[in-house]
Amino acid sequence: MRNMRAVVLPVLSRVLWLAVALPAGVSAQTPTPGIGERIVNGLHPLVRVTNGRDTAYALADRMRFYHVQGVSIAVIDGGRVAWAQGFGVATAGGTERVDAATRFQAGSISKPIFATMALALVEQGRLALDADVTGQLRSWRLPPSAFTATEKVTLRRLLDHTAGLTVSGFGGYAAGAPVPTVPQVLDGLPPANSAPVRSDTVPGARWSYSGGGYTVAQMLTTDVTGEPLPALVRRLVLRPLNMAHSTYEQPLPAALARHAASGHERPDSVVPGRFHTYPEMAAAGLWTTPSDLARWAVGIANAYRGRPNGVLSARAAREMLTPQVALPEEPPQPRSAWGLGVELAGAGDSLRFMHTGLNEGFVATLVMYPAQGRGLVVMTNGTSPALLSEITRAFDAAFGLATEPRVERRVAAGPWTADSALTGRYSAVVRGRTRTYTVTRSGDVLMLYDGGGELRRLLPAGSDTFFVVESPTMFAFERDAQGRGRSFVVLPANGPPIVAARVE
Repeated sequence: MRNMRAVVLPVLSRVLWLAVALPAGVSAQTPTPGIGERIVNGLHPLVRVTNGRDTAYALADRMRFYHVQGVSIAVIDGGRVAWAQGFGVATAGGTERVDAATRFQAGSISKPIFATMALALVEQGRLALDADVTGQLRSWRLPPSAFTATEKVTLRRLLDHTAGLTVSGFGGYAAGAPVPTVPQVLDGLPPANSAPVRSDTVPGARWSYSGGGYTVAQMLTTDVTGEPLPALVRRLVLRPLNMAHSTYEQPLPAALARHAASGHERPDSVVPGRFHTYPEMAAAGLWTTPSDLARWAVGIANAYRGRPNGVLSARAAREMLTPQVALPEEPPQPRSAWGLGVELAGAGDSLRFMHTGLNEGFVATLVMYPAQGRGLVVMTNGTSPALLSEITRAFDAAFGLATEPRVERRVAAGPWTADSALTGRYSAVVRGRTRTYTVTRSGDVLMLYDGGGELRRLLPAGSDTFFVVESPTMFAFERDAQGRGRSFVVLPANGPPIVAARVE
């Protein structure tokens, strides 16, 4: 993910709360006492410095640190939306405050809402989970392939990312740019800016995240019903769950855009035209609010527990939350699986379903514990996954849930003085793209700008070895014969080192 630039804040300040009303349809029951305050005043970075002060930060501090303009949060407790609030502004430099009714782009959280609609069509008998979809596609056909000679592309495999199709995600289209039709997207034809969606693996052989597969599923549902996707999802999911602030319309109608958040891909800079358009609606086209997504999560949890939700039966919801394929384990993350449209982890009372979303200038996350009736939705108009991680850990701590363990680091015994011989620009080619790291000095501290938007303080772990508190990644310098930094080595927690050579 692309992160926003951050600046170090020397002091802790209290968050400025916005007095906002819950949008139409949100439960007016008394919120869980103090739950919002405990979450947004209890943020910690991922790394805990064991020989330093472990400060709890307020959300306002971390928003400034990560240069995130606006944040909207909904907390589910007792099987209802117990608390929802917005913070910051909808557009950098603007005066419109984010509130609980401000719409954000959901990115890939579009997928589970779409999957719910597809399962509703299965229950109506319009679609079948395990039938070859090629027989029902009319407006576009998947080219024949040796990969599909025996195993077929099915709706189940499209929804759990095992259909063996290409194109993981989409970049969208800038305001004013030509927007392709869905068949043009699927064939990679102008003005599409993505590769064609094609088979590259035998269906069912392995899990491979594919927004392209969801775009095929989008084509399937509109071909079968004859309805545009926004109208279809509105009829089958959004209205029954009272998601009044949600739409798949692309581009967003002007009347709704006036009160929508603007995306920010670079620090304090609005995405040109405010946001991108995504004709790949099933994969990335949902505009919504955390409260609406919370209502969807509650609806799925209710159906899963045998309570009517007006959209899916208990059988369909349980199918949705049944592991279809296990995901590779990547320590320190626990093993998880994929259901139909959602990632799954845990079991029994600890079962949770979740999804994250990333569009140009927007990042979001959703997690729901159906047996406990608890969940969290966070949407931002910036691109700092680290901020979402801090909010999620604060939510986990507030409810005593199993949380992502914090990494412990120790600052090496000093005194330490920032060495100007290590400052400079370092460059490496990573997966065919040039990545530049800039190391500067601020007083007695070395600062790292990673080129992806974040400015971080380098804390010494040893001689020429450093860490940051926002990430488990370690960093090291190699010096030349004159003692100047010759190369900058990035040591990820998972994956091979990246060696960046000094460039002048």
